[in-house]
Amino acid sequence: MFCSKCGANVTDGAAFCSACGQPTSTVTPIGTAPVPAAPGLPAPYAPPALAPVLPSPYAGFWLRVVAHLIDDLLLGIGFGILVLIAVATIGVGSLRTMIEGMNGEDPQIPAAMISAIIFVGLAWMLLAWIYNAGMESSRHQGTLGKMALGLIVTDLQGRPIGFGRASGRYFAKIITGLIPLGIGYALAGFTEKKQALHDMIASCLVLRRT
Repeated sequence: MFCSKCGANVTDGAAFCSACGQPTSTVTPIGTAPVPAAPGLPAPYAPPALAPVLPSPYAGFWLRVVAHLIDDLLLGIGFGILVLIAVATIGVGSLRTMIEGMNGEDPQIPAAMISAIIFVGLAWMLLAWIYNAGMESSRHQGTLGKMALGLIVTDLQGRPIGFGRASGRYFAKIITGLIPLGIGYALAGFTEKKQALHDMIASCLVLRRT
């Protein structure tokens, strides 16, 4: 047996430890001796385990770029299908007449073309808004591009966001896009929490899914 106080070997049946006088009622059986105390620390003492180095929970700039490209591709395919449906509804002949009439003297034709261009732009914005805000506020917490890369959008406490905040984040990208040289987007590569400008405006984070 070993003494629980000093760790010295104690003869079986002895009433006290011969080294420190500790009663044998507190002696620990052989094989279960306590860890010797480190200097200046009470016994027993075990050194703390080193904390594992975990990857950052924040999604980096390039991961977000790839997710954005995937989303743009999917949105482009979806929008192209809608345009084909619209052309089929209007008629190819009417569309051709409208285009050819842009060089004519009838002012109604160019006005109709301008209206069509504005309509297409608004339709694209509406589709992108519903897609981004709807997916990011859903149980998936991210668009299809983000889902493919294991990313989610949360608030600053890591909680899911609602449709209103997701909409604010989407329209804040307009402000981000106004910053020259894409600096508003590039902030996601340099800020502590990997936030782009629109993330800061909407108080959101883009995280790796755990």
